[in-house]
Amino acid sequence: MAGLIPQGFIDDLLGRTDVVEVVGSRLKLKKTGKNYSALCPFHNEKSPSFSVSPDKQFYYCFGCGAGGNAIGFLMDFERLDFPQAVEELARQAGVEVPREERSDRRGGNRPSRQDSPLYPVLENAAAFYRQQLRHHAQRKRAVDYLQQRGLTGQIAKLYDIGFAPPGWNNLMGHLATDNTEEKVLIEAGLVVENPDSGKRYDRFRDRITFPIRDSRGRVIGFGGRVLGDDKPKYLNSPETPVFHKGRELYGLYEARKQNRQLDDILVVEGYMDVIALAQHGVTNAVATLGTATSEEHLKRLFRIVNSVVFCFDGDNAGRQAAWRALQSCLPALEDGRHVRFMFLPEGQDPDSLIRSEGHDAFRARMVQQAQPLTDYLFRHLAEEAPPDSLEGKAHLATLALPLIEQVPGSLLRRLLRQSLEARTGMDLDSLPAAPPAEPTSAPPMEPGYDAWEGYERQYDETPDWDSSPVTRPSRNRRQPQRQRDTSSVESPVMSATRTLLHHPHLAGLAKQASQLANEDDEEAQLLIALIDTLQKNPQLSTIELLARWHGTALGEQLNRLAEKEWILNIASANLEQQFFDTITTLMARQTDRQIQHLLDKSAHTPLIAEEKQQLRELLGRRHTPTAEN
Repeated sequence: MAGLIPQGFIDDLLGRTDVVEVVGSRLKLKKTGKNYSALCPFHNEKSPSFSVSPDKQFYYCFGCGAGGNAIGFLMDFERLDFPQAVEELARQAGVEVPREERSDRRGGNRPSRQDSPLYPVLENAAAFYRQQLRHHAQRKRAVDYLQQRGLTGQIAKLYDIGFAPPGWNNLMGHLATDNTEEKVLIEAGLVVENPDSGKRYDRFRDRITFPIRDSRGRVIGFGGRVLGDDKPKYLNSPETPVFHKGRELYGLYEARKQNRQLDDILVVEGYMDVIALAQHGVTNAVATLGTATSEEHLKRLFRIVNSVVFCFDGDNAGRQAAWRALQSCLPALEDGRHVRFMFLPEGQDPDSLIRSEGHDAFRARMVQQAQPLTDYLFRHLAEEAPPDSLEGKAHLATLALPLIEQVPGSLLRRLLRQSLEARTGMDLDSLPAAPPAEPTSAPPMEPGYDAWEGYERQYDETPDWDSSPVTRPSRNRRQPQRQRDTSSVESPVMSATRTLLHHPHLAGLAKQASQLANEDDEEAQLLIALIDTLQKNPQLSTIELLARWHGTALGEQLNRLAEKEWILNIASANLEQQFFDTITTLMARQTDRQIQHLLDKSAHTPLIAEEKQQLRELLGRRHTPTAEN
């Protein structure tokens, strides 16, 4: 259904929904004091750290940091997007979900990303390729290739594999009826326009196709594997408004779909590796899209798991790719995160290896042969700087120290320095601090060593060449773990924001808060936005405030504050007084800035009467209370 869900309806829906009932219908809850507890569904644990508060209508896990309201729980537990979660709660409440058009301040409609015309076009392209694999006259070539790779019809259905038949305009002729529709296909990366002749033709021709899906399961692009001798062997969609290959990981959507709980993620080379591993029960594999593993990829993975295993060929190109991956990992290595590197026997890839040795042997290889990042780091550097001489030890320290300093985890960084000291015999603490060095780079990748990705959806029916079933784990997923704020000192502004979030009535007592609208500090802007909203809507509860900004950057900040409610229970804290003191400080800061602005202006240009009056009022306001109990 088109249109946005009115915020008022969401507030009302949460008001009539009991988060204890929503969670309790899916987890076994136990009454513990005024709250309920359970084993967290989003990470492995043996003792309950997952708590549900009927008073706050909020859940929180003290183990992994997952938290939110009833809508957030449904999104994370049932793999729903925000509108779907709202619709599910509305269904349970027996009400219809209204929709409205969204307008900007000028009165016009403001398009959102979810309304991009590219999404339905890309979905229709996936359906077209899927249909061609079943019915095109030359489908046998594609089916034979998939069978030769050992894939069943069921796994092809699971990953939505398709076939782009030979010819220049099969897809274009099927989806476009005029020039406007052809331009949309060009923008989606499905059709190419020759800049010289202006001729247009399908990008994917005579290729096996792999739909690439985002975290919500929407098709955002395609990968294609050639069936003939054309080059390149693999082809990806270009960058588009909805597809950015440097951010995406092929198979991540499926991995989370098939596993409620992911303990680790295996990063492999390409589409076929991911699919073959999944067919043999290794459902946690992902791949990059023709790019080296980036820090952005690692950050995304570490939001989901704390352990990542890289799987590379054992040849020179594979080791070059592994070293690049290691360099990308270093800035993301917080304490408690683990990265390992597994190198395959020469001539093998994950696809061929798991077919030859089976699931159990492949899993055992991951456990027994994958090297910890720290071991691989020193082993690789020792190849260039063998520490068997004084010169070699000095060279090793020169190479290693700048890399070690990139590690944000203080404990791991300290242990790496101790390991380097043991290898070199040097007292590193007595040396000057290592300057921030540019990461050492490996030689360029050899041609042909690419990485690929894709997020796929099941067919409505299984291709007819094979009906053998494939056993798949649960389709539920684990929620990305939120990292707790580890800073030891919190600013008074953030403390005041937390207090207001859990005690919304205080907003009505903050006088003249509208004068803070020009405050340019980000933390202050968050507090001011909360005050402004509550003064306009004084009936809003904590949970309704969280829902109001759900899915936004501001909402993420509020969620992190809500998760630290225990701070409000410190007996010595006079929270209300601290809140008003903070408002008073912000008001005084704003007043001083305005006074200084007028004084600076008067030094160059005489103030007009209105400005002189404003200056007198500001000077008098310095001693005027801004909040009252």
